[in-house]
Amino acid sequence: MNSDTNSISKYSSLFPQITVVVPVKDEEDSIQLLILEICNVLRGVEAFEIIYIDDGSVDGTHDKLKELMGEVPELISFRHRVSCGQSSAIVTGVKNARGSIIVTLDGDGQNDPKDIITLLSRYSKAKKPEEVLIIGHRVKRMDTLLKRWSSHFANSIRRGLLGDKIPDTGCGLKVFSKSMFLEFPVFDHMHRFMPALTDRFGGNVISVPVNHRSRKSGNSKYGTWYRLLAGIIDILGVIWLKKRGSLPQVLLIKDELL
Repeated sequence: MNSDTNSISKYSSLFPQITVVVPVKDEEDSIQLLILEICNVLRGVEAFEIIYIDDGSVDGTHDKLKELMGEVPELISFRHRVSCGQSSAIVTGVKNARGSIIVTLDGDGQNDPKDIITLLSRYSKAKKPEEVLIIGHRVKRMDTLLKRWSSHFANSIRRGLLGDKIPDTGCGLKVFSKSMFLEFPVFDHMHRFMPALTDRFGGNVISVPVNHRSRKSGNSKYGTWYRLLAGIIDILGVIWLKKRGSLPQVLLIKDELL
């Protein structure tokens, strides 16, 4: 057992302290391998569950998840009757999680489950882990040149307008507390602005380099220009949200008497 594994062992219990949330849409060919990878990483290390949210798939994703639920005891699946978007799928997963610690990753297999242990280790070392967001930084993107350029452009605009220093807010691999996430306002594409929402909450954001893999099957669900336009609109919305003020930090009066 390595040092990262030792540092998170305090969360082990008979019940899942960790919930891995995976939103998917039309990813039937990626599901089985990714689930097996997650289980190989966490079994014997942590008590965990895996929640897949099928966001209105029209391929065989639903049937594949039903089949795998009979084979993988840690797997739970929920389904949106119609597609509501990735952020809504993540919200569904977090709300139904039994674990107090949430791990998210994309369902296309490009995030490497081996990095989960590294992010959990950083989370466990935080002074106030319930108020921290650990987010992956895909240092070497295995995407097309156009997609890498558009992501770099969007990140530059976001950093300039929002004032955050996070290099890669679009990485699907994140670790955070369920309690903090449920305090966030819910809106479309909110998962891409979790660093800004964490800052508004009064929390801390830590970026960790992670591996990034080529997509082996399926297709991206977002066009490049759609992603750019939606991102700019969302940034303006988040600026408005932040200007409305931060959430208050409430203290009991009796605490001041101790």
